[in-house]
Amino acid sequence: MSCTNFRKIDQLRRQIPSFACVPGCHDCCGPVTASSEELSRLPVKSDAEHDAALAHWNCVHLGEHGCEAYDQRPLICRLFGTTPSLPCPHGRGPDTPTEEHVERQVHQLIASTRQVLV
Repeated sequence: MSCTNFRKIDQLRRQIPSFACVPGCHDCCGPVTASSEELSRLPVKSDAEHDAALAHWNCVHLGEHGCEAYDQRPLICRLFGTTPSLPCPHGRGPDTPTEEHVERQVHQLIASTRQVLV
């Protein structure tokens, strides 16, 4: 794992604004991919847990009360709802959307790293 990638991920995280989701909504919690660095920060799940989540098109970290790994969620999860290209289906979002150059950097990082299904 690259220390450079860890630093880049942390830098990008700080530049993606948060917003209040609709309580109980988990529309963005489908299966996603993450880099090895991001995956290393998430709780380890069994193959059976992954299979069960995928059978319902959910993320393995989606629990009864929402994301069980929210503080460590991957960049793509953080980006959801903060850009015109990944809009919240309920029209929610931050007062100031993620800047275009930050979104590009997230997508460049995703494209340049080995991605693993979460």
